[in-house]
Amino acid sequence: MDTFSSLDVSQQQQILIGSAVAVFGILAYKLLQRRKPKVLPLGQGWWGKGKKPLSEDEQIYPFKIQTSDEEIEDLHTRLDRTRYADSLEESTFQYGFNSTYLKRVVSYWRNEFDWRKQVDVLNNYPHFKTKIEGLDVHFVHVRPPPSKNQKIIPLMLVHGWPGSFYEFYKILPLLTQNHNGFAFEVICPSIPGYGYSEAPNKKGFNTLAAARIFLTLMERLGFDKFYLQGGDWGSLITTNMAQMKPDCVKGLHLNMVMAARGFKQLLSIIIGPYLPFLVGLTREDVRRMFPFFQKNVVEILKETGYMHIQATKPDTAGCAVNDSPVGLAAYILEKFSTCTDLKYRDLADGGLERKFSLEDLLTNIMIYWTTGSITSSMRFYKENLQGDPYSREDALLGVSVPTAVAAFPNELLHTPKSWAEPRYSNIYSYTYMQRGGHFAALEEPQLLVDDIVGFVRKVEKL
Repeated sequence: MDTFSSLDVSQQQQILIGSAVAVFGILAYKLLQRRKPKVLPLGQGWWGKGKKPLSEDEQIYPFKIQTSDEEIEDLHTRLDRTRYADSLEESTFQYGFNSTYLKRVVSYWRNEFDWRKQVDVLNNYPHFKTKIEGLDVHFVHVRPPPSKNQKIIPLMLVHGWPGSFYEFYKILPLLTQNHNGFAFEVICPSIPGYGYSEAPNKKGFNTLAAARIFLTLMERLGFDKFYLQGGDWGSLITTNMAQMKPDCVKGLHLNMVMAARGFKQLLSIIIGPYLPFLVGLTREDVRRMFPFFQKNVVEILKETGYMHIQATKPDTAGCAVNDSPVGLAAYILEKFSTCTDLKYRDLADGGLERKFSLEDLLTNIMIYWTTGSITSSMRFYKENLQGDPYSREDALLGVSVPTAVAAFPNELLHTPKSWAEPRYSNIYSYTYMQRGGHFAALEEPQLLVDDIVGFVRKVEKL
């Protein structure tokens, strides 16, 4: 007789129940493990010169932007010696930056723009640097004014190209004010190779490396839970951060979303103009996306020539724009025209001063010019676009953290919510913004802040 048979009925029942519970528990654990979202491996890197040392200085140091008479005199000399090419009659901005208007910009730059004054403006907020993976990483760190019973929420803002941390200067005072019980503590880093962050010395620095460095920065600052916001490259970097450490990212706010292309998207393109509700599109999606070929193929081809250059031979083009301040201004400011509104191509001045001031535009240019960072910023395209971006590990991995999308109507590419959901599985809010384009923080600061605040209220249940 076996041992089990020798037990009385009640003991046998207890063993069977216990075994069933144990088996159920194992199966449930396996199921939960299978359903648990995968995370993107952090990886590791060293981007400094030479070999990685045994230890690295992890201190955070105050940093102050400075200028000199020699720097300004050199700029003025170069501006005075500019050779211009005459624009075609009535060409507006259809051929690129109109030389007639460019002369006005340069005249303002040479005779009215005060770089010393703008350096003081940049230094209105505290700047810092810290060494991460061999690079001096620059960031602005702004704390809200003290207030009783105020919850402080850490938020990192990440820029793109051809922008900089300065894009966020209009929203910093709006974010750090009291929002009926909470305020943001804001960290604005410069992507390595942009502005005051040191450029990588080795090949391969992409959004994954930037994400890992910014996660290290937040950890070094003492934040274990925080929010992220980004557009352009900042959108991909913050997405990667959320994929690497979802337990740390309380929420992800994006004003530009790239979605994978597949059968669902193809079906939307075919059926969407006629029966949008069948493929998860709204009337506003249809208005923004169609005619699809014109808006998503023809217009994109017209506006992405720079991308093909920077994704293949950035150093060649970089030689020219790094040597000529006027060439640099034309190259960058043309993007602030067409990426704000494609209709601005039909205007002789590119519509630049409709949404921006020349002070702000030239301050952004000067950040690139005085740091000599245009070439290293352009290399970021080659490092990220050498292969198929849709086959990268991060592109195949979902994002589980609470996510908000602020869809501005003049963004180059419109991504419907139904296209974003396969990748961003936890979309708390999707907002069709009233106006604005690619440079949202600089164009429509209040609209962007209102959407960020509304999203955080939902997540925090405030």
